[in-house]
Amino acid sequence: MKLYIGNKNYSSWSMRSGVLLAAFGIAFEEEMLRLDFNPGAEWRRTLCAVSPAGKVPVLVDDDGFAVWDTLAIAEFVADSHPEHAIWPRDARARARARSLCAEMHTGFTRLRTVCPMNIEAFFPEVGAKLWAEDDALRAEVARLDAAWRDALAASGGPFLFGGFSAADAFFAPVAVRLSRFSLPVSDAAAAYRDALLAHPAVEDWIAEAMREQDFLAEAEPYRTGR
Repeated sequence: MKLYIGNKNYSSWSMRSGVLLAAFGIAFEEEMLRLDFNPGAEWRRTLCAVSPAGKVPVLVDDDGFAVWDTLAIAEFVADSHPEHAIWPRDARARARARSLCAEMHTGFTRLRTVCPMNIEAFFPEVGAKLWAEDDALRAEVARLDAAWRDALAASGGPFLFGGFSAADAFFAPVAVRLSRFSLPVSDAAAAYRDALLAHPAVEDWIAEAMREQDFLAEAEPYRTGR
């Protein structure tokens, strides 16, 4: 299979699919397309040749069948590799994991907007200012914290549903955001955040993002250069 991704430093959606495949040792080829926000950019033309959505990530199977959107990719991988517990085996835990992924997929818009994905940069001062002034951000982090604590209490950890699953891959970019902006969370949520950042698949993604040494001004609300 081939996974088309954007810059590892900036593309949270790409991170979800890349970490998921790597965490379960599923073989795939990776093609990174440098993000370019110009509508006529070459990366969009490349993507549109394999996916009508024209967005990363896109997973292309061996026979050329393309799947886009992180939730659809997770489901396709789970169907293709039933030997792996991509989703929890227990039906109710599986439903809860999907619920949390869907909530992440469509929600937490304030967190994602004011604390954008940027693996190589740390913004503790920005995070402190946002935390003091932004009610919506604090409310979303509180909801995130509660969701993590509930899942961990039910499963016993160390990941949301015991062993690493698609749910953890979905929250990997969130763990990055919390750490880079130094946003406060409960002890239980902090322990999970740290366990997620220490997972080998997440560590590898972060290390490769740090090596990119690329600067995209359009994705940088808090820096004017590297």
